[in-house]
Amino acid sequence: MAVKVYGINHIALEVTDVSEAVRFYREVFDLPEPDAGEGQAFFRMGEHQFLALFKVDRKQPDDHRHFGIIVTDDDEIARVRERVQARGLALTPGFACDFRDPWGNRIQVVDLSVSSPYWRLGRVKMSEESA
Repeated sequence: MAVKVYGINHIALEVTDVSEAVRFYREVFDLPEPDAGEGQAFFRMGEHQFLALFKVDRKQPDDHRHFGIIVTDDDEIARVRERVQARGLALTPGFACDFRDPWGNRIQVVDLSVSSPYWRLGRVKMSEESA
């Protein structure tokens, strides 16, 4: 019997300061208040996904490991870029919005036009349901 993968459930990131990381992700991506416990926080990101933040004593950046976040359009990408640069973080050249958070975690932000047709169909469905 085949295994059917429905998507990614969560991304777990290591940070040295959970409170500061919560503030960063809330301000850059307009995320709601997360569920939190000592040394950890969990943001809902999409219908079935979440972002988990876990405290570590020392950050260990990697050259290739990253995750991508889908936003609606170029205007939202521009807002994220402005917020990232306002915090003194550098954007990685050659991509619409590619940066490292203050703990070294690499993030790429794309819009629906470069995502799979599946995501665009879901966005159209969500718009129709809210109308």
